Amino acid sequence: MSKIKHILVIRLSAMGDVAMTVPVIRGLVLQYPELKVTVVSRSFFKPFFDSIPHVDFFGVDVNSRHKGSLGLFKLFLDLKKLKIDAVADLHNVIRSKAIRKIFGFLGKKIVASNKEREDKNALTREENKIFKPVKTMFEIHAETFKKLGFEINLSNPIFPPKKVLSTKIISLIGQNHQKLIGIAPFAQYESKVYPQDLMQKVINDLANHNYKIVLFGGGNDEISILNEMKGDLKNVEVIAGKINLSEELSLISNLHIMLSMDSGNGHMAAMLGVKVITLWGATHPFAGFLPFNQPLKNAIISDREKYPLLPTSVYGNKIVDGYQDVMRTILPEKVVEKIIFELESEK
Repeated sequence: MSKIKHILVIRLSAMGDVAMTVPVIRGLVLQYPELKVTVVSRSFFKPFFDSIPHVDFFGVDVNSRHKGSLGLFKLFLDLKKLKIDAVADLHNVIRSKAIRKIFGFLGKKIVASNKEREDKNALTREENKIFKPVKTMFEIHAETFKKLGFEINLSNPIFPPKKVLSTKIISLIGQNHQKLIGIAPFAQYESKVYPQDLMQKVINDLANHNYKIVLFGGGNDEISILNEMKGDLKNVEVIAGKINLSEELSLISNLHIMLSMDSGNGHMAAMLGVKVITLWGATHPFAGFLPFNQPLKNAIISDREKYPLLPTSVYGNKIVDGYQDVMRTILPEKVVEKIIFELESEK
């Protein structure tokens, strides 16, 4: 029997990356119910873990108490009080490395996720590209916990039940929807964003099929664009800016399908067991970021025959001249057809 009873798990940001830890941590505690886990991340992400048994959450205050070098030491002192037995660093950056190494000096077992950078570089480089899948982030994180002696089976995941929608959400979107579609048209980098005019065609076409469509995003600029997309469409609602993260997760859990870029919203939907259709521009699912438990056939990818250097980036932050319009090779009709096919296959 393992001597490890309490694992400190570190994954500080960003939203999609934190969401990708959720299915792995859920699988861990469900398969090892005697184990306790404390997740260390930004306070904003706490709702991701609220429904997982045996999981506590520690919010890092990067703007005040835990800011800078002194703040890093204070973070260690705060975490030391939790009486953990081991540290699983799923982030593996300077801040998380420092924390885990201090715990290592105290004799705690420490492990870290290997980001497989060499294989990802081979996938995205221009010359001598090796176009084959690398390990998914879920496999990588599972391997990290295996180093601690906890082998996780992710092949038959258990997802939380759908949340009961609050009166607030019902007042925003209505109720008794036959099919509820979520669309999240934004991503951190422009190279991963489906052109607005094409996304508008997708929304218009789906609206003509009388599906209820909910638009997700954040920030004033995105909300303004979403309101443009909604226009006068009666069965399209902009939810961005109207609900908090907990409420958003509750709504997402009730979706029949989510259309997302290679972005956090797709991972949030997938961690709740919702079917996700993803659109890919400069990036590619072979880089290990296909949403959890989603088949490759649900990823609609830009034309590699026309743009053979794809994928040009792991995260979408690399600009390649002449590749700005790769996502225009994804026809709106194909996206709509795929969504309708997946919705109707549920019957």
